[in-house]
Amino acid sequence: VRSGTRQHAGPARTADPNETMPTAIRDGWFAEQEVMWPGQAMTLKVEEVLFEGRSDFQDVLVFRSATYGNVLVLDGVIQVTERDEFAYQEMIAHIPLFAHPEPQNVLIVGGGDGGVLREVCRHSCVQHVTMCEIDPLVCEVSKKYLSKSTATAFEDPRVTLVHDDAARFVKDHLEEYDVVIVDSSDPVGPAETLFTSTFYQGLRAAMRPGAIMCNQGECVWLHLELIGECMGSCKEVFPSVDYAYTTIPTYPSGQIGFLLCSTASNTSLRRPFRSPTPLMQEQLKYYSPAAHAAAFVLPAFAERVVAPVRRPAMPYVGSSTRPPILSRSSLALAVVGAALGAAAALAVSTADDA
Repeated sequence: VRSGTRQHAGPARTADPNETMPTAIRDGWFAEQEVMWPGQAMTLKVEEVLFEGRSDFQDVLVFRSATYGNVLVLDGVIQVTERDEFAYQEMIAHIPLFAHPEPQNVLIVGGGDGGVLREVCRHSCVQHVTMCEIDPLVCEVSKKYLSKSTATAFEDPRVTLVHDDAARFVKDHLEEYDVVIVDSSDPVGPAETLFTSTFYQGLRAAMRPGAIMCNQGECVWLHLELIGECMGSCKEVFPSVDYAYTTIPTYPSGQIGFLLCSTASNTSLRRPFRSPTPLMQEQLKYYSPAAHAAAFVLPAFAERVVAPVRRPAMPYVGSSTRPPILSRSSLALAVVGAALGAAAALAVSTADDA
């Protein structure tokens, strides 16, 4: 779930079956309501409204759909459907986890539906998982209505669930985490704080040397400029920054990305350091080592925005666009080539003199 943090007053309540459907549902169809992708909306046919409430932070809606199973909606935006949730949960979790040699202590920011937690708990090397979800109601309704899909690992003994503001929480946990997964909402309203250099600085302080952070990274079809800005903010804080994506039908334009950062310099996260066991791979529906590597290959229009802010810079063979002839990378390669050529020539000359 791209768990929300928008402020709303009033207590949560269970939907009365005799009430009319919420305004997002008309003529038996749910339609998203979101300012970040004007002019388009995902719609799903509704079989039954299971829950309608309001927490201290956001509107919460759960309904059973005709074709996508149970659906969790926060502030009018689809967060989870039981049919396709794995495409997001597996990739946002396993890309950073398998890129790390041995993650033992993991922090999840948001993720109240439990899907990311489910995936993290598949890793036997993980000794402790802290999930910092600001809204208790999201966890409560997920345990009730998504208990057979995403909300399956809350009782794992390695898990500590904290209901707090993540920016405040990490200040008291310095150099503690090997992997941080930020399953955040879109940067609208208070959630904007989760896409700033200040928040990333707080996260880095809470991360161990060589730790990896993965942040929900929006959609290249809708928010490419924002993605470049967020990567620029990450680059101010982390020495290694990259971008990957996954495809998922019920997210805007069928695609969502991930900002990936490491506290280590010159670190490429494009190849997994570890691989799933055969048993785990059988359980996974989307992630594989091949899908991990492929997730970083961007279409050319997106690569042109991402390449200038990626660290370390990728050579042409690892990028979908050719760099300028006189780029830093090409000049460096030319210098190395010239040096190797000079060394070879000197070796030949020395041998001839001998």
